This record gives sequence, structure tokens and C-alpha cells, in this order.
Amino acid sequence: MAVSPEKYQRGRITWRKDHSSDLWSVRVAPEKRIEFEPGQYVTLGLEDAGTGKPIERAYSVCSAPHEDELEFFFELVRHGQLTPKLYELKPGAEIFLRHRAKGAFTLDAKGGRRNHFMVTTVTGVAPAVSMVRSLRRQKPDLRLFLIQAGSRSRELGYREELERAAAESGGWLTYVPSVSRPWEDAGWKGERGRAEDVLRKHLDVAGFSPENSIAYLCGHPQMIENGKGILLRRGFDRARIHVEVYWMPPKEKPAA
Repeated sequence: MAVSPEKYQRGRITWRKDHSSDLWSVRVAPEKRIEFEPGQYVTLGLEDAGTGKPIERAYSVCSAPHEDELEFFFELVRHGQLTPKLYELKPGAEIFLRHRAKGAFTLDAKGGRRNHFMVTTVTGVAPAVSMVRSLRRQKPDLRLFLIQAGSRSRELGYREELERAAAESGGWLTYVPSVSRPWEDAGWKGERGRAEDVLRKHLDVAGFSPENSIAYLCGHPQMIENGKGILLRRGFDRARIHVEVYWMPPKEKPAA
């Protein structure tokens, strides 16, 4: 790949797991270690065969900082510029990475709150996976309530890992997976409802209030907009609501 070594380094895919027909995870071994905080993202890319220019996008890291390789969770955007190309890559393939991790969607240690309430949709769970993996190595003096929502259970990547982490946490982690289209998922026996509806249901029941909690929303832009509205009406200060929007919806054209 004819990319600038000042901006990028090479990485090799060492492992791949397909969660469904359009959701998959990979692990990447970079040439040089990239330091990051749980919740941050790294920019990945490939060279465009037609133009020779890099096509790149930022992806949240699933792995914890102590892990040697970087793990990412992707959703196939069939008409996208990059994910169809990433989808074709198998272990052994090379990609390039920016040298530094970025992002502020990390656990707010300075917020003065012990309770952390996080709502995610589909691949938006990636930062939470990184946080949980990191926290499991510690004895955290906090409570993390994590909601992961999808239309169907096959969209709930990392569910088994998170269920196991919650069961072994001793109480610091609560994990609630939810499906919004249970009529298309006959075997689903868990929580039902859209992310923002499940948020509304569990927030007070779990004892998370504006006075003792910090909220986090990650994933679909509409969920984030709706969830933010619910939290603000509940009394949360904007400074205690952290968001990570995974893509921006196209702007509507003004009427003629």
C-alpha cells in the first residue's frame, strides 16, 4: 500500500469471527503498539484500487489496553466505500492504521459519580466491551449498567461474553440485551423494546438518578437523540451525558 509512513502503519489481520451475515469482528496486529483508553477509536483504512488514495474510517476498539492486538466490530454497509472491502479480508490480509488512538467516549472518572449507565445499539457496544474487559482485571469501585439493543438477537455481538462478565462481576456490572423485533426472533426470551424504551424502563428501577449517575449513549444517531431527550427530561445535566454517534444521517433536501 502506497501510504505515508508518517501518517500510517501496517497491520495484519490475525483472527476473524462472523457474528451474522453482516456483522463480524477481527483482530489486528499493528507494526507498533497503539496505546489507548477503553472507549477510544482507531482509524483504519485500505488503498483505493482505482485512485491509489486511502479510504479510511474510525472504528471503536473492542480490545482492552492490556491486549496485544486490536479488536474491531464491523457492520457491513453494502453501498459503503470501506466496509464492503473490509468484509472481504481474511486472516493474513493487511490494512493500515493511523498511529494514534483518539476519542473522548471514555468512562468519566472526574464526574464525581459512582454509577455509569450506558446504552448501545449493535456495533455501538464496542467501547463497552473494551471497558468491561479492562475493568474485569481490576476490582472496580463503580456500577456499570449496560444495555445493548438490536432489532434481532443476531445483532447482539459479544452477548455471551458480556453475560458471562456480568455473572462473574460480583455486582459491579449489569448487562441487559434487548430485541426490538421479537416477532422476527421466535427464540428470544429476553428483554424486548427499542434502546430508548428499555433505557426509560431500567433507569429508575436500577436506582440510577441524575444525582448519582453519568449516562453514555453510543451507536445509532436516532437512538442517541431520543435517549438524550429522555435523560434531559429526567433531570440529567448535559455535562453528564456522553455520546458517540457512529454515523450521521443525510440531511433532508429543502422542499422546492
